[in-house]
Amino acid sequence: MLNTLRRIVQEVNSAKDLASALKIIVRRVREAMETHVCSVYLLNPDTDRYELMATEGLNQDAVGVVSLGSNEGLIGYVGIREEPVNLEDAAAHPRFRYFAETGEERYASFLGVPIIHHRRVMGVLVIQQKERRQFDEVEESFLVTMSAQLAGVIAHAEATGAMRGLGWSGEVIQDTRFDAVPGAPGIAMGRAVVMLPPADLKAVPDKEIKDIDAEIALYRKAVEAVRVDIKRLSAKLSAQLRPEELALFDVYLMMLDDSSLGNEIIKGIREGQWAQGALRDVINAHVARFELMDDPYLQERASDIKDLGRRLLACLQEAGRQRLVFPKRTILVAEELTPAMLGEVPKDRLVGLVSVLGSGSSHVAILARAMGIPTVMGAVDLPYLRMDKLELIVDGNAGEVYSNPSQELRRHYRELIREEMELSHGLEKLRAEPCITLDGHRVPLWVNTGLFADIARSLDRGAEGVGLYRTEVPFMIQDRFPSEKEQQATYREQLQAFHPLPVTMRTLDVGGDKALSYFPIKEDNPFLGWRGIRVTLDHPEIFLVQIRAMLKASEGLDNLRIMLPMISSVYEVEDALHLIHRAYSEVLDEGVKVPMPPVGVMIEVPAAVYQARELVQLVDFLSVGTNDLTQYLLAVDRNNPRVADLYHSLHPAVLQALQIVSRACREAGKPMSVCGEMAGDPAAAVLLLAMGCDMLSMNATNLPRVKWLLRQISLSDAQALLEVALQQDNAYLVQSILHLALRNMGLGKVLMPVR
Repeated sequence: MLNTLRRIVQEVNSAKDLASALKIIVRRVREAMETHVCSVYLLNPDTDRYELMATEGLNQDAVGVVSLGSNEGLIGYVGIREEPVNLEDAAAHPRFRYFAETGEERYASFLGVPIIHHRRVMGVLVIQQKERRQFDEVEESFLVTMSAQLAGVIAHAEATGAMRGLGWSGEVIQDTRFDAVPGAPGIAMGRAVVMLPPADLKAVPDKEIKDIDAEIALYRKAVEAVRVDIKRLSAKLSAQLRPEELALFDVYLMMLDDSSLGNEIIKGIREGQWAQGALRDVINAHVARFELMDDPYLQERASDIKDLGRRLLACLQEAGRQRLVFPKRTILVAEELTPAMLGEVPKDRLVGLVSVLGSGSSHVAILARAMGIPTVMGAVDLPYLRMDKLELIVDGNAGEVYSNPSQELRRHYRELIREEMELSHGLEKLRAEPCITLDGHRVPLWVNTGLFADIARSLDRGAEGVGLYRTEVPFMIQDRFPSEKEQQATYREQLQAFHPLPVTMRTLDVGGDKALSYFPIKEDNPFLGWRGIRVTLDHPEIFLVQIRAMLKASEGLDNLRIMLPMISSVYEVEDALHLIHRAYSEVLDEGVKVPMPPVGVMIEVPAAVYQARELVQLVDFLSVGTNDLTQYLLAVDRNNPRVADLYHSLHPAVLQALQIVSRACREAGKPMSVCGEMAGDPAAAVLLLAMGCDMLSMNATNLPRVKWLLRQISLSDAQALLEVALQQDNAYLVQSILHLALRNMGLGKVLMPVR
């Protein structure tokens, strides 16, 4: 049964359109289950009626003619129940409705299962038989399994038609939306250019050769051609990225120089396989090993190896790269965007990026943020192969892609872009102004940084300090742990750029969705595993080097703050403080004169929330990382578009947790800051202000919006809104109430979109 299921799904996946897919389904399911009838009814969302879309066994003339209301007949009954209906004598059931056009009076037994995708009932899959009998448990289970497997396929085929502007009944539709994960903020409007891999390794056949030396020479020539090409692409981006960020291209060059990779391919050639076949075998073997790993960073490395293999194959095939034409406003679309792909598009033509795979922490997302290109990742339901030349809107703020946009939607987004530009220009005068509420309450606004490009953008927007410097970024773009001197130089650059403003440096935070290629962490559940402070406490040699580098970098500047990530217990803080004081003593012994910097703790896990009173006694400040805290409180992976609707930082549990932390800080007389995405949401910032948050740290792009709004509201008004928000039991209700109140106060122009 399992092999049958796989064959059917593969065949349906290859169908050219929805109608073809449905015909394959009914034919193959009928054969597999040896039944007389198999039919598919789809629910038309516009008419709220189930329409017979394909059948094997009923009269073909009924297809496209017969339809039932969503609560009508046995089909509607299956849809309402959202579970199988298995009947020995369908006609005897009170919900049975007869359609003469179908000829179904010949069939007695009935088994219908709902087709459900993302909680939405899309249709009903039905089998029928002449003799009276109940289908057995195995048959029912198979049909349920088949329905569950096909739901995504049908949704994909439906989305393909919708993307092209046609619904499955032929009606014209517009503004088809696909959900994704935000990769880099901003809005892009343009035309899609789908970039496919240069060559398909899966299509390479076996071929024996006689002239082995000539084949090896051909392979080495291809290696050199790809090496030159990668260097060319790196040079094209060199003006936009710092050397450490360009090191992503060095990963490709290192793989080309990898003796094991090359030796394996040459070994295959010496055994009589032609260069393309040897390349295919070695690349596929390496990719398979990496893809089996749970570590997200190593999975990214698999995509790098695939991309490299395709480029080598393209040279071997003398096919060269794709001859792509890039329009003035190109939105680059790919199944798996790679850093090298960005270099293919002229800088002045690339306005947006869309990747079916990947997360907000992938190489491409990091580069996109550095280059200021609106990006979405993880658009898993996107039929990207059909998107070439389509007009798209990419919303990197909300993580959405729109195809076939209507004039109304285009006007809406053009207005958003215009408003953003006007707002940016209008807020320039606020750059030097402090963030003070109408009743005189001061709230410093800081920024989150990690890339070199963040510095200028942050200072241009009037940042008053750095609430979170992600030290793992310099680690992630290396092929080894950076030395103490290398780290010192990087940290000095940050501290000098913002001097005399404070810079809060988070100690190395790897694990979860942030991994190092040279320090792999393989776990079944990395988000609940060895990450953050747990890693560095287990490796004091790494932690001590980093702390010494931070302290030495701050000499003569004295604007360093140190922050500890992923704290879940008091003893972790005690152990970390012991190491920090040891590093401090070592630095003083070397003759470096620096004061002991403030040390703080990140509140990111529920355990830290409930120990906030104890933790704050040990350190100088607490800083809430709302991204991870929301994720852990709600048990929702924030990089997973399948559960994106469940992730919401205004969830009552999150607000109550923030209240606990705020209360602990007030009682101890120590500052509390928030450095997650929540701080950069102007509406959420109002609630954080009301809670008594002392500093807000955010993406530099959002800082002007937050500053403008907080300068237009009083602390007492914010506290009144917080009181109302805390009485709600639904995150979306909190957001709606908050947005409505702020709009009624004339403050709606800076609000983030409601998803």
